[in-house]
Amino acid sequence: MAELGEVMMREINEIPSVLAALNKSFTKEHSAIKKLRNLDFHSVIILARGTSDNAAHFLKYLIEVNLGLPCGLASPSAATLYQTDFNYRNTLVIALSQSGQSTDLLTFANAAKAGGGFLLSITNNPESPLAKLSDQHIYIQAGAEVAVPATKSYVAQLLASYLLVNHLKNLPIRTEEIIESVLSVNDKAGEILNFAEQLDVASPLYILGRGYSYPNAKEFALKLQETCLIPVQGMSTSDFLHGPIASLTSNSQVVFISPEHTPDSAFGEAPELVRSKTAKVSWLGKGASNIGGEAVISAGNSFSEVEASIGDAILFQKVTHKVATKLGLNPDKPQGLNKVTITR
Repeated sequence: MAELGEVMMREINEIPSVLAALNKSFTKEHSAIKKLRNLDFHSVIILARGTSDNAAHFLKYLIEVNLGLPCGLASPSAATLYQTDFNYRNTLVIALSQSGQSTDLLTFANAAKAGGGFLLSITNNPESPLAKLSDQHIYIQAGAEVAVPATKSYVAQLLASYLLVNHLKNLPIRTEEIIESVLSVNDKAGEILNFAEQLDVASPLYILGRGYSYPNAKEFALKLQETCLIPVQGMSTSDFLHGPIASLTSNSQVVFISPEHTPDSAFGEAPELVRSKTAKVSWLGKGASNIGGEAVISAGNSFSEVEASIGDAILFQKVTHKVATKLGLNPDKPQGLNKVTITR
């Protein structure tokens, strides 16, 4: 009889080989990616849903910080509900999707192309309708992903985003070091279990990040929602301070996502304000600013905040797996969810 979450854990453990395959294939496609430099893009729009939308936030930060281009997240309903005629001349449209099948993404992508946009898709299915519609496609090399929660495909989307922007900007690429950081998590089974056991699913839980860790905060919250069937808030510390912090009580739990090399000023006064309301604070990442008995879990060393964020993703995936199975739930097949979600 299969163990609870057996498939999800197997796919998490495939992440290092997926990243190696993606890096190898990306090197072969380097000349095609370089052609993008010759196109006169004035702005970028990123199209995604669900887990891919969290990866899209990571790509958005990379583009804005490294390329200096205006970059926005698409509203698919603008095409599906309101049939908008887009003016996307000189616009790079990047569509992130695991399946490449969702109707709303396809409708928006078609409308964007009709409006003059250049469509680049990043999917886990090179034969998908979205991949075939695109002017250029990047296959993330994750292979079949059977468990409903996206794990290896999410981390592959993060790496694809990193590789794309770094190739466009001629920045150093350290995929081998990222893989080493991911592999280091194999030696932290005890720490992961202890971290998971401290999370109380019966109490309010907030996952907070800032900058490059914000996408992981959103994704960690989503993973807990879909596998553990609990309400969790994932947001930036800046947004949290603009209102949600008022809902904190002494029973609330807060997890800060703080990768190695996070700027010292990233979280500002947020940790102290949180501590004034609850003692249930923990940290994920080597950039932790923990005090006292606050729990900390981290992956291996990294050269930058960006690369650390990719390596840290596997940590919260394994924590999520432990929390779900501890509850007697099967994270491979969360109730009410399907692997491919077709939205319109």
